[in-house]
Order: sequence, then C-alpha cells, then structure tokens
Amino acid sequence: MLRWKLSALTAALCVLIAAPVSQISAQDKKPIRVTYVVNGTLGDKSFIDSAQRGLDKAADEFDMTINTIELGFDPQNYESGLADAMADTDKYDVLVAGSFTMLDYMSHRADMYPDKTFIFYDAPMPYDDKTICKDGCKNVYSVTYSQNQGSFLAGVYAAAMTTTSLEGINPDAVIGAIGGQDIPVINDFIVGYEQGACLVNADSKFLVQYAGGWSDPAKGKEIALSMYDQKADIVFQVAGGTGEGVFEAAKEKGTYAIGVDSDQASIIMETDPEQAAHILTSMQKNVDNSLYRAMQMYVDGKLPVGTSETLGIAEGGVSLSINDIYKKATPENVQKLIAAVQDVVVKGDIQVVTVFAAEDKAAKVGKDCSAMPEMKFDVASFLK
Repeated sequence: MLRWKLSALTAALCVLIAAPVSQISAQDKKPIRVTYVVNGTLGDKSFIDSAQRGLDKAADEFDMTINTIELGFDPQNYESGLADAMADTDKYDVLVAGSFTMLDYMSHRADMYPDKTFIFYDAPMPYDDKTICKDGCKNVYSVTYSQNQGSFLAGVYAAAMTTTSLEGINPDAVIGAIGGQDIPVINDFIVGYEQGACLVNADSKFLVQYAGGWSDPAKGKEIALSMYDQKADIVFQVAGGTGEGVFEAAKEKGTYAIGVDSDQASIIMETDPEQAAHILTSMQKNVDNSLYRAMQMYVDGKLPVGTSETLGIAEGGVSLSINDIYKKATPENVQKLIAAVQDVVVKGDIQVVTVFAAEDKAAKVGKDCSAMPEMKFDVASFLK
C-alpha cells in the first residue's frame, strides 16, 4: 500500500514539474530570423519590392523577423555584401537572396554554414556541379519562374491589342520590348513575348533594346519614346526601375506599356492615375507568392532544400495582371483570347520557347515569326 502511494506521489510530482518546463520552453521560443539581401534597393515597384512583400506577409503570419540589407546597384558590392551577410550567423536562421547576378556568390559559400538555410530565387542552384556547389548546396532551396510563359501571354495580348480601336493604337503591327540588360533571364522574357505575338500575327514587327541597367528611368524613357516614334503601340518593360521611364513615355505619347513582375498599374495608381491608365497589364513574376510559400514550407518543416522548383502559369508563378484598367481597356474578345491561350499553355498544347533549353534548341531574341515552332490555335475565331 505504501509502495503504491509513493508511486502515485512520484507520478504526480513528475506531472507538476514537467508542465512548467513545457510552458517555459514555449514562452522562450524565439522568432525565426530572416535576412533578405537585395542586389539593389527597395522602391523599384517591381521585382525587388515583390520579394519584400512576400517576406513581410510571412512575417505577419508566422513568428519571424525580417532584416533587409540593400547592397545598391553597383555589382562590385554584391559578392562582399552577400559574404558579410552570410558570415553574420548570429543574425539569421534563414537567408534569402536572388537573381542571376548573385548565384555564384551564394553557391560558393553555402557549404560554409551547414546549420543555416538559404533560399535563392530567380535562378537555379547548380546542385550537380561540385566545383561550385561543393556539397551539392544541400542547405539551399532555389525557385525559378517560367517568365517565358507569362511573357508569351503578354505577347499575345500586345499583338491582339494592336488590332483594336483603342485610342492611341495605330494600324501598324509594331510592338516593343526594353530589357534592363542583355542576359539570359531577360531574354527569356523577350523570346516568349515575341512568340506570343507571332501566334496572333505572323507579320508582327519587334523593336528590342537593352538599357544597360536597372535604375535609370531617363534612359528607359528615351528608348521608349524612340520606339513609339517608330510606330510601336505597346512597349513591354523588363528593366526594373529603368522601366518607370517607359510609363512616363507612354503617358506623354498617348500610347501604352506592359509592366513587369508586379501589378505596376495598381501600384502607380496611388500616385499618378493618369500614367497608370497607360499600363494595360503587367507580366507578373509572382516572387512574393513564391517566397511566402517557401517560408511556409520552412515553418512546416517541408522546405525541399537541395532542390530547385520552377513555377509557371499552372503553379501561379507567373500571370498577367487582370485589374480595372485591363478590364476597361481590353475588348471582351481579347480577354477571352487570353483566357483560352492560357489554358492551352497550361495543358501543354503550345510549347513556349526558352533560352534555357539545350544549346541546339535554345531560343534567341529577334527571330522572325517564320522561324518560330508551329503553333496550332485558332486565333481568328476570337479576333473576327
């Protein structure tokens, strides 16, 4: 009897002791620390701001803090800036960086911090290349986007809109595209854009130029004005902050633009609604959604580090902005065309070209429509 009482007392004491320890542990649990290293500055109303939005959303919903480090636009600062951030291991549990220009800097150093998690967006880690990823970059998750697919829709849209009676549209089938730099990821936008326009009109004429940088709106405006003078109805800007000048030019000329990465018309609407009205849509690279998704997977213990994912139209990685400006300016038949084309791309009935294919199949900017792969789709039934 005495032995039973002692056993019961011991069990009760264990419960009493265990409960406070468990509660204290829960109370002492620290928030997840996230460092975001920007190869540029916030305020581009596009790619960089989109990434920040996704991380801020994650911070609001999960127990985490975000420390953003802006390296500016001088590429000479990128390697040392990222190296310093990665080495400051007391400041982060997860470090996020992105874009093609930062790829080598992260992949060369990730193995030095095996207890940390790295998220890289807009370029895939070279996991199989042991000269770069010494341990297979097994603590790095990377995510890329099918910008060629989203830009294909933008090209279909631009070419279709040149056939409409929208004020400011001329009879010539001329459209433009301005890239920030002549690099593979930007060219992947442009080849998709050109292919999409060719689906609508095999006589489409393309004006393509590179600004040579991401933070020069005056240069963007200068190039866009020249394109509009050459009878381009619509110019697609793929140039970050430089692209803000494209919108200024479109407003000045009474012509139109397509934005990039974010729903740029909705963002600009707050400060300049007249300018926003000239941005018919944007090809959204939904970096915000992808980083929020990645942080959610991290919190759930399901982030697939050591691998890369590509998010296209089907996965919500890319899309066209469907806002009030789009709905007001875009005829119903063109809206139906875009929806139908989106469906066939998702189903795989149209294969969108890419610069990231094998060398003998990689697309190149500036190809004539006659050199595009065969695409079977009845555009005429929509644009009667």
